[in-house]
Amino acid sequence: MNQTKHTALIVDDEPDILELLDITLSRMDIKTVSAENINQAKALLKEQNFDLCLTDMRLPDGNGIELIKYIQENVPSLPVAMITAHGNMEYAIEALKSGAFDFVSKPVDLNILRNLVSATLKLSSSKTEEQVDVQDEQHGLLGISEAIKETRSKIQKLARSQAPVYIHGESGVGKELVARLIHKQGPRADNAFVPVNCGAIPSELMESEFFGHKKGSFTGATTDKEGLFQSADGGTLFLDEVADLPLAMQVKLLRAIQEKAVRPIGGHQEITVNVRILSATHKNLNELTKTGEFRQDLYYRINVIELEVPSLREHAEDIPLLANYLLQKIATEWQTETPKLGDDTLQALNEYSFPGNVRELENILERAMTLHENQVITRADLQLPELTINEDMSHSDQNNHGLSLDPTLNEKEKEVIQKALEQTRYNKTAAAKLLGISFRALRYRLKKLGIE
Repeated sequence: MNQTKHTALIVDDEPDILELLDITLSRMDIKTVSAENINQAKALLKEQNFDLCLTDMRLPDGNGIELIKYIQENVPSLPVAMITAHGNMEYAIEALKSGAFDFVSKPVDLNILRNLVSATLKLSSSKTEEQVDVQDEQHGLLGISEAIKETRSKIQKLARSQAPVYIHGESGVGKELVARLIHKQGPRADNAFVPVNCGAIPSELMESEFFGHKKGSFTGATTDKEGLFQSADGGTLFLDEVADLPLAMQVKLLRAIQEKAVRPIGGHQEITVNVRILSATHKNLNELTKTGEFRQDLYYRINVIELEVPSLREHAEDIPLLANYLLQKIATEWQTETPKLGDDTLQALNEYSFPGNVRELENILERAMTLHENQVITRADLQLPELTINEDMSHSDQNNHGLSLDPTLNEKEKEVIQKALEQTRYNKTAAAKLLGISFRALRYRLKKLGIE
């Protein structure tokens, strides 16, 4: 006889909802145990183990959020989802902030409910009694500092939820990397992670990119096109530089997130989508809501949980570890031997402020890899901005300092730029990116150093 694998606790005082949930979950081979109020639920939680809990928002002896908080404190490994009244996003968001795994609105859409339960059970079957801090070498969130350990710990915790996470931090700290790790460590790991740079999509194509379109819906729509939401169905949609979304698109995005459904351009029916939203920007979204450049309702919807990624300055003790890891990575890509860092080189890196964070460290090391000799990277090979022409200098500064630089340094710089140009087949834009400088700065240096 086939044994039921999982047991769910359903907390609701409405007989029709209880019956609907019981029938739906039974068909998924899940046994249900019901409680009519918070006190009954607490008693059952003390008596037996459950794999998931579904609780209504309004209960005869209190509020479902009270039960969510109780479960968080007493049975933290039990995923709990909230059933809310239709359109009551305020309570849904409060439930997620309190530690709910997800929410479902009344009238209950059975598709959404099944997706939610499946994701919850995946989480339940993979739960461990204690979290172990693991450095992910393959994906690079490396570090022994407290700041990085804390970030890894938060990622593990956030991976267990379906709540939208707003990741913020300076440019180059690795916000997309953090988003990928949240996805990879959660129940959606087997499905797609779809990153989208909101600032890179032309505004007239934005709706089609996000929601898709039907053939013939506008000039040039020669076939049906799947949007980003559908591509990410069952997985995670990462909205990078979300602050760059135009206001008109912000309204449509908010609706898609709240309704968990999208309508392609030219389509007559909404398509249900099961997507977790992660977003990031280096801008201050809170300030942008005050100036009206970003909708406050969308801000509250995507910023259910906030995760700040520390700047490299805040965990400078990780620089040697990161530098060696990045050198190995670059050497593997270039199919060369991994050079060593000289003692004065490490000291120079430790003294530098890294306004561009880990991305800048990688650019500096890529540049040094083209310059070094005898398998050792020296301080001069780093070409740190203090040692080179600063692109932001005024013309008078350039006149004063540009020509008085050590001639050997000019020759070194010429050599590294030449190598970068050769490597990118003389594509100046790509060469500037490889060198970690702006196109304007590269153009100035080519002229200054007399490189044709």
